Amino acid sequence: MMKLRQTVSAVVVMSALLAALSGCQKQEGPAERAGKEADKAVEKVGQQIEKAGESIQDTAKGNKK
Repeated sequence: MMKLRQTVSAVVVMSALLAALSGCQKQEGPAERAGKEADKAVEKVGQQIEKAGESIQDTAKGNKK
């Protein structure tokens, strides 16, 4: 009987800890979402600048694509 009580107590404690941890999940706010969108936009612009630079180099070398 004592072993069952300890097992049940352990299960209850672990369940409470898991519930507490899941409640601590960081929620993404509007500023964080905006920052992520800005990061994506900057990355896209960087890729376009790289393409333009490659195109300029190819044109300077006489290689047209």
